[in-house]
Amino acid sequence: MHIGSALEKLGDEVVDHRFRGLPPDADGRTVRDLAAERRNLHRGGFTTPVLTLSAEAVEHNLRSMERFCSRHGLAFAPHGKTSMAPQLFRRQLDHGAWGITVAVPHQARVARAYGVPRIFLANEVVDEAALAWLARELDRDPGFRCVVYADSVHGVRLMDAALTAAGARRPLEVVVELGAAGARSGVRTVARAAEVADAVTAAPALRLTGVAGYEGELMDADASRVRGWMRELVSLAVEFDKAGRFQQTEEVIVSAGGSAWFDVVAEVFQELPALSRPVCRLLRSGAYISHDDGRYRAVTPFNRIPQEGSLLPAFRLWTQVISRPEPDLALVNAGKRDVAYDLGLPEVQVIREPGGRMRSGAGLTVSRLADQHAFVRGPEEKLPQVGDWVGLGMSHPCTIFEKWPLIPLVAGDGTVTDYIRTVF
Repeated sequence: MHIGSALEKLGDEVVDHRFRGLPPDADGRTVRDLAAERRNLHRGGFTTPVLTLSAEAVEHNLRSMERFCSRHGLAFAPHGKTSMAPQLFRRQLDHGAWGITVAVPHQARVARAYGVPRIFLANEVVDEAALAWLARELDRDPGFRCVVYADSVHGVRLMDAALTAAGARRPLEVVVELGAAGARSGVRTVARAAEVADAVTAAPALRLTGVAGYEGELMDADASRVRGWMRELVSLAVEFDKAGRFQQTEEVIVSAGGSAWFDVVAEVFQELPALSRPVCRLLRSGAYISHDDGRYRAVTPFNRIPQEGSLLPAFRLWTQVISRPEPDLALVNAGKRDVAYDLGLPEVQVIREPGGRMRSGAGLTVSRLADQHAFVRGPEEKLPQVGDWVGLGMSHPCTIFEKWPLIPLVAGDGTVTDYIRTVF
């Protein structure tokens, strides 16, 4: 399906009780019709808690990464599992992305349902049903490309057997995954990488097209360790090329890049010499599109190289004070069901009083979460009152998006301009 027509169908979905935070009086309207009303977030009937995305921050982040990749000669396949939002996939492609990265076959199916033309599936796929679907999808659409990992000879044989049994007519593109001791998946030695590469080359249903990995799981990662590992990855591509292992492919893909070290990835990719085939230096950073107010704010490479760009946190979760049981405690109506908490607690950013007055949340902290409550502590005179709205910033977008199936996209003046659908 063409990505435009598939996205149009998202607008046909009917708003009802399934979507938290949306105005109860909007039930029965389509998402498209509700967006056209351009309601104000605070005066338009929205209920708390409600997660929002800043329209300006999302656009800023898209442009910032597009410029970074262009300056450094990088192709870009942002990790879609961060958001699993087809509308954001479309905007990333519109801003020059090569394709979308996913982690599992289900996510690949979502991306394909919304017309994504190139998918980097960053895992070894050995599920027979998933491989049969991939075979059908590749045969159905000559323009579709899918690249998957391999890190074992056994896995390569399973992939080849499943694709052959499914009657695949086009080979599936494979990159050998390089890992590191104590890290995640991926081969640990050059010798094992060569064995896997040769197994791929010998498999009729597969095509060796490059090397890849993920630097974010290195033990005690710092710039020096990431730089050293990246040079191992680049060296592996060079050695494979010298050995003639890329003769079956039209281009060589060399890929890495999470959201913490993409500056080092770009630096070392510049050291990659010319190979016998054109090289696609493929970056896969995904958290940038929403950024956050915790982990990624602390580690973004733009902190180290501010002249390269900047990212803005796009999330804000609006909650409401429902209890003041102790002098230094306010309870708001959002908890573990609503926020990410695996890599840091939310931050209190702003308080909106019933009359519309806004004030800073400085001096207030979220001390812990229950299922449906957050514990906000601070000096009694600074705490919000029952009924006040409290805007929270959150850490780790990967586990925020998955909790909210329909997210208002809000302009700076509070106007809701669209609704972002997630598909997990």
